[in-house]
Amino acid sequence: MAAAESPSAALRRRDLCSRGIRLAGKMRADVADLLDAYVEQQGLDASASVAAVEGVPLAAVERWDEQTGTQRLLENLAAYRAFRTLLAQMLEEQREQLGEADAGLGRALAAVLLQVSAFAYHLEELLRLESRGIPGEEEDGPPPPPRLSLFEQKLRGLGVLRELAQWAVRSVRDLRQLAKPSPATGAAPGLAESP
Repeated sequence: MAAAESPSAALRRRDLCSRGIRLAGKMRADVADLLDAYVEQQGLDASASVAAVEGVPLAAVERWDEQTGTQRLLENLAAYRAFRTLLAQMLEEQREQLGEADAGLGRALAAVLLQVSAFAYHLEELLRLESRGIPGEEEDGPPPPPRLSLFEQKLRGLGVLRELAQWAVRSVRDLRQLAKPSPATGAAPGLAESP
């Protein structure tokens, strides 16, 4: 069990969690808009089934309620670092495919990429607050994608955006759990404690 934290540390954690919830909510809305534009631009069916995409972290967790706060933050950080790499690849592919023909989609992808990067940094701040070591980037990134056909690239992009939207929902849920006050002390539970 983590040692009791100071009221100022508890307040700082709640503040960081509240800001993270707002960031994740905004990201979720922007990803939903991007997903609509992506489906239309790529000529895909919005209901198309996409198998699990290699390198894309899955938001689903079997025993979510058993995870510690630290586990939640580390999984979120690893996921957003992976999404940062995947979105950068999508942006590069988009530029190769369309050039400047659809600058709007490229700008939307770039904007979401910036949000993902900012959110990863925000998660690092939460881990620093708890004096936790932050894993290096090389541990989290997916391997370079195999050379895919144009259609496979489009489907992979659809899978990436759908899963990113799910991660934004999960992140809000994780941060709300971290921000909850502990019933015994009235302070937020330590990240090492069980929720």
